[in-house]
Amino acid sequence: MENSNFTRRHALKATAVLGTALLTGIDRASAMGIITAEKTPPLSASEMASIETALGKKGAYKEAEFTHLTPLPRNDLKMKIKGEAVPIPFGFGGWVAFKKTTDGKSAMVMSDTVLLQEEVNPLISAAHANGLEIAAIHNHFFYEEPRIFYMHIHGMGSVEELAKKYADTIRDSKIFPANQPSASAPSAVTGKENFDTAALDAIVKYSGTVNGPTYKYTIGRSDLKIMAMGVEMTAAIGLNSWASFAGKQDDAHIAGDIAMLQHEVNDVIKVLRKNNLEIVAVHNHMLDDDPHMIFLHYYGRGQAATLAQGFRAALDVLGKKKGKSMGGMKM
Repeated sequence: MENSNFTRRHALKATAVLGTALLTGIDRASAMGIITAEKTPPLSASEMASIETALGKKGAYKEAEFTHLTPLPRNDLKMKIKGEAVPIPFGFGGWVAFKKTTDGKSAMVMSDTVLLQEEVNPLISAAHANGLEIAAIHNHFFYEEPRIFYMHIHGMGSVEELAKKYADTIRDSKIFPANQPSASAPSAVTGKENFDTAALDAIVKYSGTVNGPTYKYTIGRSDLKIMAMGVEMTAAIGLNSWASFAGKQDDAHIAGDIAMLQHEVNDVIKVLRKNNLEIVAVHNHMLDDDPHMIFLHYYGRGQAATLAQGFRAALDVLGKKKGKSMGGMKM
């Protein structure tokens, strides 16, 4: 029966949306599309304190997006790609973010976790035991040693209860901050010395961030308004395209992610392949996002400037109007 497909997540979404509709008198179409002019309420000091107390780690508050973000790096791992050591900041750090619904009645936790293969299913069981849900499980890399998978966990509720649920979910895993070794002493050589950052910024047309020996771009979709269960999805809560550089200017690795609407997927694939970047994965990260977003992971090796040009070419595809095509074939 149709009702058998009505999950707890859909009930939460419907309650939040229809409740807002009844209170404000907005029309049914606007309510079901969750497109409103509401502004996300900020997190309070006590709510942020509850997150940091539960996780035992201080995070960062992205005030422009009203999002609290805590990095969860896997400092216990020694990663290689094609037998060559790569630093953890290159793409082996997870995170957890908290943000309120636009009506302020609830909040979302969204997390991307970095897991060894044998860690995936125990964490699924722990998440479900604590009332959280799994949104996606997938790879981000080829050629990596050891093999790594990424699992997105999400849930809805008050910030305080979500902080406790999430902390209880990861408490017995390596990703819990107290179970992680301290990061290695900072290298004297950082991404600023490894790369001509000004030249890369000129190509990408954004400013990157030095993260240890790596240099990274994180770029949101300011052209879109993406809602999921009453929460506006923005860069700090996982709606972003990114590119991370490791190695050196003349011999670099690039890895990253492109956040796409469905009609943009194959155009992005084409331009990345044209620029000799490898397509690693195409998948979702979220559930109930509207419009639905697809994420593509890629990898490349070569001169950093050349790799940056490939990333910029993919960004140039985004935001264009949908053409009259299907599956790459003209209608």
